[in-house]
Amino acid sequence: MRKIMILIVCFYSLLMFSQGVTQFGTLTNQEAFPKGEYVELENPTPTDMKAWESVKKTYVVWASKNVRYEKNSVPTEINCSKTTKIKAWKGERINVQFLVFGNKDMMLKINHKGDFINEIKTSFVRYVMTDELNKDGKGACGHRPDITIFDSSLVADVLDCISERLPYKKHSVQPVWMQIQIPQNAKKGCYKTTIFVQNNDKIIDKLNLEVEVVNRTLPSAKDWNFHLDLWQNPFAEARYFQVEPWSEEHLESMRPTMELLAKSGQKVITTSIMHKPWGGQTEDFFESMVTWRKNIDGSWHFDFDVFDCWVDFMMSCGIDQQINCYSMIPWSLSFKYFDQATNNFKTIEATPSDSIYAEVWTEMLKQFADHLKAKGWFEKTTIAMDERPKEQMLTVFGIIKNADKDFKVSLAGDWHEELEHELYDYCIAYRHKFPNEVLQQRKQRNQISTYYTCCTEPYPNTFTFSQPAEAEFLAWHTAYLGLDGYLRWAYNSYTLEPLLDSRFRSFAAGDCYIVYPEGRSSIRFEKLTEGIQNFEKIQILKKEFEKENDAQKLKKLQEILNLFMQENLEVKNITNIVERANKQLQELW
Repeated sequence: MRKIMILIVCFYSLLMFSQGVTQFGTLTNQEAFPKGEYVELENPTPTDMKAWESVKKTYVVWASKNVRYEKNSVPTEINCSKTTKIKAWKGERINVQFLVFGNKDMMLKINHKGDFINEIKTSFVRYVMTDELNKDGKGACGHRPDITIFDSSLVADVLDCISERLPYKKHSVQPVWMQIQIPQNAKKGCYKTTIFVQNNDKIIDKLNLEVEVVNRTLPSAKDWNFHLDLWQNPFAEARYFQVEPWSEEHLESMRPTMELLAKSGQKVITTSIMHKPWGGQTEDFFESMVTWRKNIDGSWHFDFDVFDCWVDFMMSCGIDQQINCYSMIPWSLSFKYFDQATNNFKTIEATPSDSIYAEVWTEMLKQFADHLKAKGWFEKTTIAMDERPKEQMLTVFGIIKNADKDFKVSLAGDWHEELEHELYDYCIAYRHKFPNEVLQQRKQRNQISTYYTCCTEPYPNTFTFSQPAEAEFLAWHTAYLGLDGYLRWAYNSYTLEPLLDSRFRSFAAGDCYIVYPEGRSSIRFEKLTEGIQNFEKIQILKKEFEKENDAQKLKKLQEILNLFMQENLEVKNITNIVERANKQLQELW
């Protein structure tokens, strides 16, 4: 497996010394896979110069974090106040956004002075190419080889925390995102920070931020109850950074991105225990982290060195509660192994009902179980499947339990009553619902119940063109349904040039990843995290109100959650729903 990956990396290394090119052939006018500073693609939308004639100076204004401001359009609604005020819990991560726009070129630099200096993270909001839903507006799945039939535009999404200065071109909008991590030991009170916007070292304007910390505490992210499961792709990181897979350089290059995930409460490590569990649907497909070998005498041996390397690394990043292993039922029922007798790779084509399938997987799972127990990981591990038919799942249950009756099993897919009891971790599609009595039984059995979205849902979703509030809506919806968390199939399955172009050949833009290389977050990811924090607040408040037998507050809390039912939901209402819910929840603090 490692040799194959090295060849792939060598191929992409040829690009590194030439000009980069996006998925659809657009030259990037810089080296491929840029690190550190980079240049955005040109905006395909022409600038309305007549509208900019009224802009006679440089403006620095507070702005909504629920709006993606167009790069070359004059903002129509300006908050003239130089001060914004926020309420927050101890331990909470809060976000604010402001805009810089004007009529002259500058070299932007942001400084701040006051409270929470060490807890403030400033990022320039960068623009990435996006597209749109399918033309019928009902989803975003399907092959997209011809981008000319889709509207493409630059959209604000990347949170560039690496560039300390950024060239600003007149007649454009430059958003700036600021994140404040409130210490858990902060004292109740008002904290003030002054933000200085500079042209090089010259201050051109300043803004004031006031944070009122209330006497409530949010637990550390590692202790959040929300079961966040965003699938990681280490193979995309190896390609982007042009490093040998599983080398020290590979691991350290993706550490900022995985630590970012841990800070949002991620619970699950995504592993691939066979070749291409999802076919080649992403730019960088998943190789097996387990080497399958058939010995000369016909016996089977499975090597777990790469699996161990990946799991150890992810645990060192702070993600250590669950290990999901994909997949006994891949999209293509083909299993790759190294045949010692012929000194070559071969494949087994078999379905779960075939005897050879049961023979090989039983041996694999037995060796795997022994290995996991020796590492102390068995209780954390699930044998995981994704959107597989009910009949195949029922057959596989028998094979798994025959290998070790204590193996846990997980599935992300449609609702099947016949499977539910056997699934420790069951994630169903957004369009389905767990029956209430089943959900309560699962809670009593300490089983995990979540839901997922993918390219099927036009909204709420996390495409790069989705409203920012849609990502936050997802976590609120989890609380409304009484579920444990949320799953998304792709955390970092980057497109060819992810910093520049989020469009992809098979799904709508942004579907394949929600963060960017080198630990850059996104508006989408931070809004999802805000929703998860609200989920945690809701659980804390609910327990408090139940203990106090406060029926009125419990009723109000449920009324807030009822805003997030999917019946009659319209995309135009999502931002209003989220903002209204935040305001009403704050009244219950």
